[in-house]
Amino acid sequence: MFDAEEKISVNKQCKLLNINRNFVYYHPKSEIEENEKIIQLLQGQYALTPFYGYRKMTVWLQNQGFLVNEKRVRRLMKRSGWQTIYRAPKTTVINKEHKKYPYLLTGLEITKKNQVWATDITYIPMNKGFMYLIAIIDLHTRMVLNWEVSNSMNAEWCAKMLEETIEKYGKPEIFNTDQGSQYTSNVHVKVLQDNNIKISMDGKGRAIDNIFIERLWRSVKYENVYLQAYGDGISLHNGVKRYFNFYNNERFHQSLNYKTPSEMYHQKEVA
Repeated sequence: MFDAEEKISVNKQCKLLNINRNFVYYHPKSEIEENEKIIQLLQGQYALTPFYGYRKMTVWLQNQGFLVNEKRVRRLMKRSGWQTIYRAPKTTVINKEHKKYPYLLTGLEITKKNQVWATDITYIPMNKGFMYLIAIIDLHTRMVLNWEVSNSMNAEWCAKMLEETIEKYGKPEIFNTDQGSQYTSNVHVKVLQDNNIKISMDGKGRAIDNIFIERLWRSVKYENVYLQAYGDGISLHNGVKRYFNFYNNERFHQSLNYKTPSEMYHQKEVA
């Protein structure tokens, strides 16, 4: 006889009952089909709420009518490739010793290309860690003039980006940034001063001052990055390159009367 308190392994129980061990782990077909349906829902929902963890997604799925617990949801989220996006690393670090410049865009009517350029740095979530993306845009046409990804951000990187953009597109009248130490650094300010470009900086804590590039970040993340869940720097670079080509040359903008940024930037201006 067996002691009722004795713990018997699953393998031993199967032998005693003369049943196949695989039967113990069998999931009815209906559950398998439901799991696949849930995974499809998770992949679609990721574009909308990539910041949800398994607890919130459990509640969300329960509200959709699924009888799921947190353990099952966590397993299915892993299968779907879900990588929860947490609070972004801070990209604007102010150096109090650097000179700050006034914001020059208040009330300014931007009527032509190369009148005002703007730049910013944002973080890009990866399967493991994150990288940084920098871009320079022309505010009148919304054209992304230059961009690059890196695993670090420094003043030299930003200054080099600016020099490359000036060499390719000429120079703007005004260049707008935030008050980050990269942009207030001597090496970056010198590029602007050497080219007689007016320096404009957002007010401290006023992301609205650089609203156009903030909208760009939202577009690139929600229309590309969050949908792709890039796993390494090479795939990220190639994916962002494809997206910005689409953004400049194919994506219609309502604010541009449904023209593309490239059409706007390269059209002949009326004298």
